[in-house]
Amino acid sequence: MNKKLIETISLKGEVCPMTFVKTRLALEKISAGDRIKVIYDSIEAKTNVPRSLEELKYKIIEISKLEKSNFYIIIEK
Repeated sequence: MNKKLIETISLKGEVCPMTFVKTRLALEKISAGDRIKVIYDSIEAKTNVPRSLEELKYKIIEISKLEKSNFYIIIEK
């Protein structure tokens, strides 16, 4: 199956638990095997979002730092 990045969304300015809620809503809109890239600036999201997604059996492909406190997570459904 070809893994493709469907979209990039920014959740900068959001705080937990909304970072997780909005990430999960975005994942519900894509097909199994597809990926999204989500940009955050909440330090809590860096640990809470991946942990919560893995509990729901989503696959974390990459977590990378951007400028300042920004980072992104690539998630596969």
